[in-house]
Amino acid sequence: MFNEEELNLMRGLRRGPDFIEVDCGCTNKKYGDIIGKLKVFSNGQFVIDCQCSRRCTERKLTPYDFEKHSGRPGNRKWTYHIWVHINEDKVPLYKTELLKYYKHAANEVSASCRGKRTFHRDEFIRCVRCKKERRFRLRTKEECRIYHDALAAKRWKCVDRPYDKITCAVDEERASRKSSRGCPRFPNCEGCTSCVCVGCLKCCFKDCRCRSCVDFMQNAEP
Repeated sequence: MFNEEELNLMRGLRRGPDFIEVDCGCTNKKYGDIIGKLKVFSNGQFVIDCQCSRRCTERKLTPYDFEKHSGRPGNRKWTYHIWVHINEDKVPLYKTELLKYYKHAANEVSASCRGKRTFHRDEFIRCVRCKKERRFRLRTKEECRIYHDALAAKRWKCVDRPYDKITCAVDEERASRKSSRGCPRFPNCEGCTSCVCVGCLKCCFKDCRCRSCVDFMQNAEP
């Protein structure tokens, strides 16, 4: 699977029947390096056992959870923030051979994913009068319902916007601002499987009779 020459230079290398393990870490500016053991499985799953202290019991963390546990501030970019030792250098995962074998599907079902962490990006609807696109935030169930009803209305207008006073005279957001869609992982996310939801209890509604809501309520797991 791996570039053996680079792999052999990684600190803490251990080989198992279906995985390899290496030392890893994430640097917190206040507390210093948070150390862990990264296991890369043959199915593409990444699992980290934290070793930040003797009392720490965090095991089988996803890289996302390990970065969060380390208290790293800013945007969640674990591929940049989590590093491994190659010789004496701390090398971010995105610069190593390891990341080539990461598979999102294998990590989405990890035991550390405490519930399904699906994010909803901001969405836009175009006013039928002024032809300008207006942003809809989807942070709460109430905001999801507002967008859901506006989308179903077909002929939505700026004056129908319930939580902001806005008219057709208000300028449309510039294109550079529109590219930021509120994804907590990547501000300019174009719609990856981490944030594009195909149905959840936040954006589907029991009292709505549209096809997507009905299908979700009939097929969703309890």
